[in-house]
Amino acid sequence: MIIGRVIGEIHATIQHPFYAGKKLMVVEKISPEGKPLEDYVVAVDSVGAGPGERVLIVDEGNSARQIVHSTTAPLRSIIVGIIDEITTAN
Repeated sequence: MIIGRVIGEIHATIQHPFYAGKKLMVVEKISPEGKPLEDYVVAVDSVGAGPGERVLIVDEGNSARQIVHSTTAPLRSIIVGIIDEITTAN
């Protein structure tokens, strides 16, 4: 799983039918402390995330397809949660 911060949304006029009605978000990967990791992922939003929110992403195709209940969806990354707080053991 990946921790990230939503930094944008992608809009496409031509897309695979699976993506009709779904939001594609650009998510900057971050450390648990909130520091940017200089990488990003494009993920389908399944939880209603918005710009600036910290999110949890599944970045593995089979797991992502199980979440949307499809064995054939052209999908790799999906936002599965909005993070309220991160606590680490020191």
